[in-house]
Amino acid sequence: MSSLDKTQLGEITLQVKDRIGTITFQHPAHNSLPGKLLAELKNTIDTAGQRDDIGVIILQSAGNRTFCAGASFDELAGIEDFETGKKFFMGFANVINACRKCPKLIIGRVQGKAVGGGVGVASATDYCFATQYASVKLSELAVGIGPFVVGPACERKLGLSGMSQLAINATAWRSAEWAQKHGLYAEVYDTTEKMDEAISALAKKLAKSNPEAKKLLKQIFWENTEHWDELLEKRAEMSGQLVLSDYSKKAIAQFKGK
Repeated sequence: MSSLDKTQLGEITLQVKDRIGTITFQHPAHNSLPGKLLAELKNTIDTAGQRDDIGVIILQSAGNRTFCAGASFDELAGIEDFETGKKFFMGFANVINACRKCPKLIIGRVQGKAVGGGVGVASATDYCFATQYASVKLSELAVGIGPFVVGPACERKLGLSGMSQLAINATAWRSAEWAQKHGLYAEVYDTTEKMDEAISALAKKLAKSNPEAKKLLKQIFWENTEHWDELLEKRAEMSGQLVLSDYSKKAIAQFKGK
């Protein structure tokens, strides 16, 4: 299968039951997110946020091993001009901003490893559950770019110190315990089953809570981020430019060859 075909794989679904909207993304390459899926994910979050029959949203990925491998390296390797690069990284910016603007509280479910953009997606949720296997890594610097687009969301949850540790030591995994200590994960469980029980309990409570109170709380949680539309676009431009460099192209090719 060609790289172009791989970027067209994957799926986003929305299931609604008992006022709980569950958004699931999946891609055969470790739940990576090519541009097509990022656009669908953003639109699905927007849709769920406006539905009257949804009181709370759960954001999760399929499978048991990896929550999200971040950017699609097949798509990254094919970027040949600035506009294409910017458009790709705007995909992550749009998902983060969709989570930020969504009037519903979003519960994150991280069952396994999160890399790069995957850490950004987890950071953009309002209350994030994880298993002990949900280690994190911001690998962008290792391929000549940097976690510019996801940086604000990661910094908001991890603090500047935690985010910079991940960004600088780009090849090192940090444990789920580390991520919980720094504020990314609210709760960490030994097994997926225990995590899902806890998620279900909280989601059922939130689904019945006062919608207006939840909306106002979320606005408070995300205060001082109103400029993120412009900020994340500028960050996407940084990444879109850097991905064209010889350094990045060589690094991405080496990564794909592993």
